[in-house]
Amino acid sequence: MTILQQTHLYREIHEQPDVVRRLLEKEEATAQALADLIRGRAIDHIAIAARGTSDNAGRYAQYVLGAMNGLSVGLAAPSLFSIYHRPPRFGNALVIGISQSGKSPDIVSVLAEARRQGALTAALTNRPNSPLADEANVVIDLHAGEELAVAATKTYTAELAAIALISAALSGSSEQRDALLAVPDALEATLAMDDAVGEIAPRYRYMQRCVVVGRGYNYATAFETALKLKEMTYTIVEPYSSADFLHGPLAMIEQGFPVILIAPSGVMAAEMLDFAHTLRERQAELIVISDATDLLEVARIPLTLPAPLPEWLSPITAIMPGQLLAMHLARARDYQIDSPRGIHKVTETL
Repeated sequence: MTILQQTHLYREIHEQPDVVRRLLEKEEATAQALADLIRGRAIDHIAIAARGTSDNAGRYAQYVLGAMNGLSVGLAAPSLFSIYHRPPRFGNALVIGISQSGKSPDIVSVLAEARRQGALTAALTNRPNSPLADEANVVIDLHAGEELAVAATKTYTAELAAIALISAALSGSSEQRDALLAVPDALEATLAMDDAVGEIAPRYRYMQRCVVVGRGYNYATAFETALKLKEMTYTIVEPYSSADFLHGPLAMIEQGFPVILIAPSGVMAAEMLDFAHTLRERQAELIVISDATDLLEVARIPLTLPAPLPEWLSPITAIMPGQLLAMHLARARDYQIDSPRGIHKVTETL
């Protein structure tokens, strides 16, 4: 066993197929109960309170619950509740708190106020006995087991799977449910990229800045990949939608500028291919995470995803190459993999 394989982070990345499999088995009934409440109360909009990695899961929820279930989903501003004490009116909303620890006071304050107003509340957390769970009408346990590395990996994919499970329960679609049940095996297949990512990581040992670009369902993946690279490799990394990137930030691109493009198959693939050609014309150092041959052919560094999932589920596997890259790049720089400098596993913000 190598030194890398002995780290908590390595083990937790490789636990993700089993974590998601366990969540899907154990929380289907809870997701269905939440779906029944949503329908019974004729809820038509959702507010999500989260921070950090969990906030990126909230971005995924905006697309999945919007596209698959026709629900308007917004990200709450916790400081309105915990600092300004000026909470907005939720009306007939579902308010979801997402937090692996369930302890951050500002996220708890959002759910507490929502309950005071009579709104339906739910918590997605790895701690079902936490303060956040205490404020929720419905609690979905992530079943990730203890996550010891500071950088969240398995709790993030569990959060995405929980959101997808709620969506499938709301739709009542057997096709959607069957696709979701295939995700653990897809995660297993994606782990086969580990060696390939480890081989290319030293190329970026001296990288000081880069951008990560995704769109649609994988807008969230761009944010989470950027966060993993920031917190583990101390690199200046900015996430963008490909659409937003064309409105100004494109001017940054010059020869050798690193761009990570997250572009699985799906509705967004054609637009992302055009965007990839634009980047290559400007001689960007283009890393492409995709299962689509035409997109991979444009890349300087292609990272090939296994057989495609439906686009709405692709973020659950598409984040894994970013997790692996951050881990291997931290190793190449001889950084602390499990305990990046200056940050802690649980951050309790007011």
